[in-house]
Amino acid sequence: MTGGLQRRYARTALLFITPALVFFALFFYLPIGNVLATSTMTGVRADQFVGLGNFSRALADPTVRHSFLVTVGFTLGVTVGAVVLGLALALLLNQNLRGRVLFRALLLVPHLTSVVVVGLMWRNILNPNFGILNRLLGSLGLPAQNWLTESPLLTLIGVQLWSQTGYVMVIFLAGLQGIPQMFHEAALIDGAGAWRRFRHVTLPLLAPTTVFVSIMAVIGGLQMFGLPYLITEGGPAGATNLSILHVYRAAFDERNFGYASAMSFLLLLVIVAVTVVQLRAGKKKEVTL
Repeated sequence: MTGGLQRRYARTALLFITPALVFFALFFYLPIGNVLATSTMTGVRADQFVGLGNFSRALADPTVRHSFLVTVGFTLGVTVGAVVLGLALALLLNQNLRGRVLFRALLLVPHLTSVVVVGLMWRNILNPNFGILNRLLGSLGLPAQNWLTESPLLTLIGVQLWSQTGYVMVIFLAGLQGIPQMFHEAALIDGAGAWRRFRHVTLPLLAPTTVFVSIMAVIGGLQMFGLPYLITEGGPAGATNLSILHVYRAAFDERNFGYASAMSFLLLLVIVAVTVVQLRAGKKKEVTL
């Protein structure tokens, strides 16, 4: 290929990727730069320069540490639960069962529902006074539960799993159907039972899918805002005060946009670091295979 032809191909490629570059510059890199600039300011109008003061304050703030620990607990619960339940449902609905297409569609509906609808619906379902869940327990002779005060974080994890597991199931289904059948047939010829085939064939070949699902679940958990805001409002006593909800309150209740921006940027660094670790761990797993 001549140099002139190479330059022509390069210009053509640049022409096609320019819209994507402009999009990322306007709606990704520019907002991040704006948040970083705002994080060095304080005051209601964010017009007083304080350098790294907001970052120092956030790192020393026990409320920030508490909200981050709550977020980590929520994220771990959602990630592990989504992977386990999603894979189990995918394995079940990958079988030749009657109505499996209908069940797949029904399980995906919660993920397609707006988070506002999900939050308000579950807030009413879990209401200790007139919620349908306590009425169902009463009809079975079981005592009513105060879901939003006795175990609020577990309740929030359960709602998120209800909403997310269908999507995870679809991703795992795609991964399962992408595994060549000859690997299972070879293992079957070697005398491997169902558990050994699952452990030594299915799970290793699903490693890239598992890494992707885990990364998406972790990012979603660390960025969760809608459900705690709508269902528990961060309570009781900060038990569900996730990081993004804390950032929201610092920005719009306390009118401290600089401090909120600093906390947002720190959370961004955590998300990037965790994602890099997960990608490297997944890559090592693939190399081992």
